[in-house]
Amino acid sequence: MMRLLFTLALFLSSAAAGNAQQTPRQQTAPQRSDPPQVKLTVRSNLVMVPVFVTGGDGNVIFGLNAEDFTLTDNGVPQSISVEDDTDAQPLALAVVVETGGAGARHLEDYRALDSIMDALVGNVEHSVSVIAFDSAPHTIQPFTPITDQASRQLANLKEGDGGAAILDAVAFAVDQLRTQPASYRRAILLLSETIDQGSETTLDDAVHLMSDTNTAIYSFAFSSTRSAVAHEASKFDDKNPGPAHGCFSKKGADSEYQGHYSRQVLDCISQLAPPLRLATMAFLAARSSLKVKTAESIAELAGGEFFPFKNEKDLKTALIALSNNVPNYYVLSFRPTTPTPGIHALQVTPARHLYAMKARREYWIDDDAPKSDPATN
Repeated sequence: MMRLLFTLALFLSSAAAGNAQQTPRQQTAPQRSDPPQVKLTVRSNLVMVPVFVTGGDGNVIFGLNAEDFTLTDNGVPQSISVEDDTDAQPLALAVVVETGGAGARHLEDYRALDSIMDALVGNVEHSVSVIAFDSAPHTIQPFTPITDQASRQLANLKEGDGGAAILDAVAFAVDQLRTQPASYRRAILLLSETIDQGSETTLDDAVHLMSDTNTAIYSFAFSSTRSAVAHEASKFDDKNPGPAHGCFSKKGADSEYQGHYSRQVLDCISQLAPPLRLATMAFLAARSSLKVKTAESIAELAGGEFFPFKNEKDLKTALIALSNNVPNYYVLSFRPTTPTPGIHALQVTPARHLYAMKARREYWIDDDAPKSDPATN
């Protein structure tokens, strides 16, 4: 189990190699607060990629090394390393629970998770918080090393309003995780319905935030209503990245390109000259199919895991499955050879075609991110 805690967030913070130093600030008493303002800035050019490998029989494959993997970044092969086990590394875990909307019907499912919580955290130095959300997220239990306190809060959650702002809650949790020591691995355990309802944070913003902070997310979700699915499908329609005045025109450009003209140019090139970015475009096409399945999308794109559940029994079974999988992840790392600003599509394949792999699928580089030094690649 001590390994479990390791990966429960590793994809989150082999940060000694890359995350910006962050100043811890004291947790305040539980209170409602608006979703944090999203600031998307990659400060490290070291990219961590969690990978789960199984054989044709579904059993975990052990003993692989860097030569057993091929990793491409926007179609460009990268030189990779396999991170050593860091089982003793401290863990910061945010448990994010929907109490509003359809989540009110599942509060009973969380009343007896104490032993499983202990197993997930393990015997390393750790800090656990509980964040509840409905139409807005709010802290129920500030970060504490006492896991029993978090379990008690989960067992006594109160029903919220009719909202289900999943992406706002994830952004809020990432912001809270930033307050923990930089040496801690970071992870989010999300308990929610499948479809976001009411968030101001976008799917891209949420996955980008987790990428920036190397935060792993493990999502456990019950089905949303049919009306919610229809609502979210329209909400997540793809935007046209080019303004009405022309793809490369700054006038009338989408607000997401403010201060990031090079990213706008790159997206325009993707539209006008597909051969230049076929790997990224193919990835984005596959990615778009996930956009109405919020809980699943955010876990899969960030390289975590998604588990559906209907009741307490299903949830406990899924949590146990996670506890078996997480310690067996490989974590690959690389420094991009082409650190172009914008979204980067990752693809990990086995050197031998006998394995099935589950891996992180994307990350971002911003205009002001440090450029790779060729001498270090």
